Amino acid sequence: MSGVQQALASTTDLKVTGMTCAACVSRVEKRLARLEGVTATVNLATGTARISHPAALTAEDLVAAVEAAGYGAAPITPPEDGTDDDPQDAERADRWRLLVVAVLAMPVLALSMVPAWQFTCWQWVCFGLAVPVATWGSWPFHARALRGLRHAAATMDTLVSLGVTASLAWSTYALFLGGAGGVDYRMPFSLLFSDHHGTHVYLEGAVGVPLSVLAGRLLETRARRATGSGLRALAELTVKDVTVRDDEGRERLIPAAGLQVGQDFTVRPGGRVATDGQVVEGASALDQSLVTGESEPVEVGPGSPVVGGAVNAGGLLLVRATAVGADTQLAAITRMVTEAQAVKARVQRLADTVAGVFVPAVLAVAVTVLGFWLGAGADTESAVTTAVAVLVVACPCALGLATPTALLAATGRGAQLGILVSGPQALESLRDIDTVVLDKTGTLTTGHMSVTRITTRPDALPAGDVLRLAGSVEQGSEHPLGRAITAHATHSSPAGPGEPLPAVTDFRATAGVGVTGLIEGRRVVIASPDESLEGVLADAVTAAEAAAHTCVQVTVDGHPQAVIELGDLIRPGSYRAVDHLRRLGVKPVLATGDREAPARAVAAALGITDVHARCTPGGKADLVSELRTQGRRVAVLGDGVNDAAALARADLGIAMGGSTDAAAAASDVTLVRADIHAVADAVRLARRTLATIRVNLTWAFAYNLATLPLAATGWLDPMLAALAMSASSLLVVGNSLRLRSWQPQTLRPAGRTRGGRQLPPAARTDQRSSTFASRQ
Repeated sequence: MSGVQQALASTTDLKVTGMTCAACVSRVEKRLARLEGVTATVNLATGTARISHPAALTAEDLVAAVEAAGYGAAPITPPEDGTDDDPQDAERADRWRLLVVAVLAMPVLALSMVPAWQFTCWQWVCFGLAVPVATWGSWPFHARALRGLRHAAATMDTLVSLGVTASLAWSTYALFLGGAGGVDYRMPFSLLFSDHHGTHVYLEGAVGVPLSVLAGRLLETRARRATGSGLRALAELTVKDVTVRDDEGRERLIPAAGLQVGQDFTVRPGGRVATDGQVVEGASALDQSLVTGESEPVEVGPGSPVVGGAVNAGGLLLVRATAVGADTQLAAITRMVTEAQAVKARVQRLADTVAGVFVPAVLAVAVTVLGFWLGAGADTESAVTTAVAVLVVACPCALGLATPTALLAATGRGAQLGILVSGPQALESLRDIDTVVLDKTGTLTTGHMSVTRITTRPDALPAGDVLRLAGSVEQGSEHPLGRAITAHATHSSPAGPGEPLPAVTDFRATAGVGVTGLIEGRRVVIASPDESLEGVLADAVTAAEAAAHTCVQVTVDGHPQAVIELGDLIRPGSYRAVDHLRRLGVKPVLATGDREAPARAVAAALGITDVHARCTPGGKADLVSELRTQGRRVAVLGDGVNDAAALARADLGIAMGGSTDAAAAASDVTLVRADIHAVADAVRLARRTLATIRVNLTWAFAYNLATLPLAATGWLDPMLAALAMSASSLLVVGNSLRLRSWQPQTLRPAGRTRGGRQLPPAARTDQRSSTFASRQ
């Protein structure tokens, strides 16, 4: 594609109907690829095609190309309520067809397989029951086979249709012309064609093949739908109606689609948040587990951000919408998961290439087998049934479902756990990484200043009183340190979290020095520590400097009372996350633009030995390149604009929840929840997914390698061949479904005994940080 064409390229998603195997996928992709500048990825599990094409081509052109390949197609348009309608009508029709086929086929199978039950003219009764099964019951196979024939295509349906037609045709010949129509005719049953004696009426093959394939396809469809349950669960988090409140306090119910940015809406206890927003009034706890993967409810109050789809587990909330429709976090999650499922892994592209020539090859093998047995002197019946068995057993369903069903289940499960993967390439890279470069601020740490310690003189005011006075005077300050002190004082108020602090009068702020004010008749000064400090206050300042923290001195009525230490806290669970990565064989590397002292302090707390401080954005990117030159498979975890270059240069980019747009755009994996432990979870999920795909493909190839020779040599009955073919597809899909129940592993930190006696110093640091953060 030329540069101009690329600049004008568009992407269109189509819903493709009529695909039943990997050969169908290959045919649709090849037909679309004939259009100039078009590349397409077709997914059998979801029945969708993602097409990149020049802007000059319309959706109608693409639909026409798919229809020219013998399949139905229509553009995918998101429904108004944000959810996809399941094809219930089509499934209901398939269920009724299967029920009728089963009622008609079971007597035929029983009489054909149990000679003792055969009565006078039993074969004619079976013939009367078999004809509707082989015609109406098998019509979906015949119709798709004829459509493929018109377009010179051969698919799974071609093989099934030929098998059913051949079985019925032979039985019809045997009944009318071959001597099997006598009133006293009896037929022995054997699974081996070589044991057949006399004319054999093969009606059980004519009904058994469609019965097995229809049953297997219905179960397969349900299982494939189940693999996408995680994505549908996300889509179902949207609400249809929302109660908005106007400036005069009046409430009215409107459709959620009509909600605008800036409007206020209420969320009652037990209700679901309609869209992303910010709390205006009220306090509550929100269950965000289905959106972010966080299992613990999140406390929110005025000013707190909320995510659409979260469940209100507490009080009444008034929320102001900050994003609606396609701009919400839930919509972005759904979009990213959908896009990930539309891309193919390398192994799937190989499987589809094989499937593209597999069906024509099977047809050639069936004709060869028929000719061989006839030439070897076998009776016509055995030769025909052997060829039928070859046709039926070789359907490449399992081959086409091996990878997409696993990816569908894994990406849906990842989304439920707050891990968004851009596609199978990202999963493949996740599996292989051995080094992860971690940013510090906002990644390993919270990214904002917090009070870490308050040290008071033995003869001074209690720590709670000092904090209350300091928080009160800092209410008038805009400095980050002042806001941190006020927030901590408000949250730790003896009267209860959120209670207002005393008012400050005569407030003055001196740039570079500090603030002062009158609180309840006391002059309170907050400034940098005085060099004349002695005793415990001087020791506290020294300890804070060693930990690269910032200190302020609180003076009340001219007497130093306390030293407040502030710093950027390590995120809860960071130590366990880093430890988990090491156990997975992934080396952690800390790269930050911060100073050497705080970088070393954080690294020591987390047990990281490879530290790079004062890294510029270019320096981080160069570090990634250097590690890759050393043969390392590098992932980068970051959350800011300064991480974007390193994220893009790495083998795998991972963006934290709440990342900047630049970081998110440059990443392959996004962690919705602000928890770096999700990195280890993502690695384990990727390894489990790729292992599942390998097992699926191994089974799919092994099945065909084992059953084709058995069928060709007359050791496999066509009806059993149909059962084996359906069972192989169900086995592949069932194996993929196991990913839906995958759970992140909880590990004890290294150094903790089985009896839980003692944590290492770094883990205890992490535990203290987690405890403090929970109070924040």
